[in-house]
Amino acid sequence: MAGLSACAPVASYSGFQAIESDPKDVKVGTDTKSTVRGRLGSPSTMGAFDTNTWYYMNQLKSRVAFKRPEVISRNITAITFNKDTELVESVNTVTLKDGKAIAFNGRETPTRGRELTILEQILGNVGRGGFLPNSDEQGVPGNRPGDRRN
Repeated sequence: MAGLSACAPVASYSGFQAIESDPKDVKVGTDTKSTVRGRLGSPSTMGAFDTNTWYYMNQLKSRVAFKRPEVISRNITAITFNKDTELVESVNTVTLKDGKAIAFNGRETPTRGRELTILEQILGNVGRGGFLPNSDEQGVPGNRPGDRRN
């Protein structure tokens, strides 16, 4: 029994939780920012360039034993307000079915120079000196004027 209970899926809910009211129930043309905030609470996020668009987001994941979690459902509701009257202009809802798979590109952007191996880093300063100060290091950053090391 203990082994079978370990294989039971574990669900985790994250984001906005509609307890008393659902974002889909917002009425276009009658609700305002204050009534939406009073009914739904603060939004999950606001538009980056337009604060008159509020987003309420949530998702449900399921994980079985040691497998990777799988997203079962995802809902994003975008509520757009009029700038002048603060009345709701539109309510749009997108789900997991509306999403699109995007191909990830794993290539890296090349940088200038070259990468040194560990051995090159360790042996790179051998033969250059620089470990012991010379008396002719006048004007070198880090030395005080008139400071002579013998």
